[in-house]
Amino acid sequence: MSPVVYFVIPAYNEEAAVGDVVRRVRAAFPNIVVVDDGSADQTAAAAREAGAIVLRHLINRGQGAALKTGIDCAVARGAEIIVTFDSDGQHRLEDVRALIEPVASGRYDVALGSRFLDRETKVPPLRKLTLKLGVVFTRLVSRIQVTDTHNGLRAFSRHAAQEIQIRQDRMAHASEILDEISRLKLRFCEVPTRILYTDYSKAKGQRSSAAFRIVWDFLIGKSGM
Repeated sequence: MSPVVYFVIPAYNEEAAVGDVVRRVRAAFPNIVVVDDGSADQTAAAAREAGAIVLRHLINRGQGAALKTGIDCAVARGAEIIVTFDSDGQHRLEDVRALIEPVASGRYDVALGSRFLDRETKVPPLRKLTLKLGVVFTRLVSRIQVTDTHNGLRAFSRHAAQEIQIRQDRMAHASEILDEISRLKLRFCEVPTRILYTDYSKAKGQRSSAAFRIVWDFLIGKSGM
């Protein structure tokens, strides 16, 4: 039997994109949890109309907090595999089955998407430099060998989702997840995934200068553990 797969989609002011993303995913995977992270627009309504389970934060807490809320909900509903997926249309549904397979087979606890293993992804130069520096930082600090540190497309087994602790509310959660994989000695692999850099997603994305804040938040959080 196929495992019960849940998608967790954090969303903040994504009224323009989230409905299409949910409909695209639901064509193949019916179980979708969208966490509206205190949006000021109609993100929640658009996601609900498209068929998602919608949870709402009353205030904007950050993507890490939204992922934790969504993952906890998916686990409570019986998810056996949890896929995290962006709400802005950057991720391709075509990549998901290859991401799920290593976890569904029991060979790995976590599968991580990597845009640098896919030769078709054209990463903007400044973004590429920032991401490559993030890889070096992660390998030094968390002692985990990965090629892409901030790719939101991931698949977790139920066990991994229950064990990984996300304490960072904002964007440092991506580094924290990798740190947790290393700390818990979870079996992980990377899978080639293509990122679609559209004008919309680039306008909505994190500025490269935010990397310094992410590193600061992660190190402060790590020192307080």
